[in-house]
Amino acid sequence: METSTPGLLTPEVLGREDVRRALEEHDFAAAFILFKKWGGLSQNRIASACHLTPGKVSTIISGRHQVTSFDVVRRISDGLRIPGRLLGLADRPWERQADRLDSPAPTAPQPSDDASWQPAATVDLAADLTRSDLVLDRRAAARALTGAALTGAALLDSVEGWLQPALPDRGTPSRGRIGRAELGELEATAQAFRAWDHKLGGGLRRKAVLGQLNEVASHLDEHQAPPIERGLFRVMAHLGGTAATMAWDSGMQKQAQNYYRLALRAAHAGSDPAFGANVLAGMARQMLYQDRPRDALELVHLAQKGAGRAAGPRVRAMLNTREAWAYAAMDRTAAFRRATDEATEALAEATSDENQEHYWIAYFDEAELAGVTGGRMLDMARRNPEIHAENAANSIHEALAKRGPAAFRSHALDMIGLAECHFLMGDITGAVTHTRGACEAAARTQSSRVRTQLGVLYPYTVGRQASQAVAEARSMIRELLSS
Repeated sequence: METSTPGLLTPEVLGREDVRRALEEHDFAAAFILFKKWGGLSQNRIASACHLTPGKVSTIISGRHQVTSFDVVRRISDGLRIPGRLLGLADRPWERQADRLDSPAPTAPQPSDDASWQPAATVDLAADLTRSDLVLDRRAAARALTGAALTGAALLDSVEGWLQPALPDRGTPSRGRIGRAELGELEATAQAFRAWDHKLGGGLRRKAVLGQLNEVASHLDEHQAPPIERGLFRVMAHLGGTAATMAWDSGMQKQAQNYYRLALRAAHAGSDPAFGANVLAGMARQMLYQDRPRDALELVHLAQKGAGRAAGPRVRAMLNTREAWAYAAMDRTAAFRRATDEATEALAEATSDENQEHYWIAYFDEAELAGVTGGRMLDMARRNPEIHAENAANSIHEALAKRGPAAFRSHALDMIGLAECHFLMGDITGAVTHTRGACEAAARTQSSRVRTQLGVLYPYTVGRQASQAVAEARSMIRELLSS
């Protein structure tokens, strides 16, 4: 077959089962090897077509580098003329312009480091992420559970654009017809999804959120009037943040990070630094659960710097607790206390006005501060129970008393933490009582995070000369975790 674009692959190569499987799984090491074998493409031709360096292609093939950026995936799709559907992307522009696979492709522009922060790129990213996620089959969903989130420089460098001014889009396309009433309805829907997830967790409505996110992307693709466009980007940011939390709560770390990064870009495009700081705090929490406290601290400091005066008291207090969490993980007790005191002082300044303007931070109240503080004291109590376990228990007790069982996921996490505190204190009777309560609370939520934390209690019930009560608590945990 004659080609006019270097690196063009024939339908026969793209139709091979091994090629399709590699593309579906974004296994570009395997895909590039197969392109060399069956398509006769050299590494230099692949690099030229995809606007990569030959050295980068070499590291991908050797397995030393994994392609995790959707920008690069799109460049591979466009450069090698791979239909978007084979990579879990939306149809590429050149597919919409021609019916045949071998029609000439436009030259892909060389992307700059700031390309992914342009509003149009953010819209494309939302469309590609949601389309890919909505069609996950069981096998792909199982793979998603094993996908690793970025850490270290790869993560931190990817969010540096947050500090830069928003980049204007080029061109003056015709404006869409979304009005303020429709925008208000989309805002209300985003708020309802967030409230549902905060209460129950577990990603029960994740695909509904993704569908709404995809719809918002399609409205933005029509280029609305500037005030409406900014509002739509804010809705996209809120939906992206909820999608990230749902994916994380379902154990899908890579997807969670992808949606966090989308939400951050959308907040940037929508000129919403306060919510962008909230997204970075979510990313920091993800790093803390992966034992990356230094990455988390960098993200928190980036949030504090980027939000500046736009961050109200509740946002500042929440960021202080993320900072304290990182210090606790690094066993920096004095810094932990300082950051916790700063959170308390900031929260004391909070008013109902902030809740009205930023509904998404209304959850951060005295109960949440007590629960987060108790949880971080528990982290330190695992290393030094004599000093921290009782204080952790007192703080978690306060959180439980203030928010009650109606906050299903938070209540369950508090109960689990309280049970562990009592195990660490040597109070087996109290520990067993709170373990029963933790199991009952965990049964009312689908959160995989709750079940992961419940699994932390299990070793405390094993190997003890054991009372019947401890054995019963062990059975309750085992039954719940196996269901």
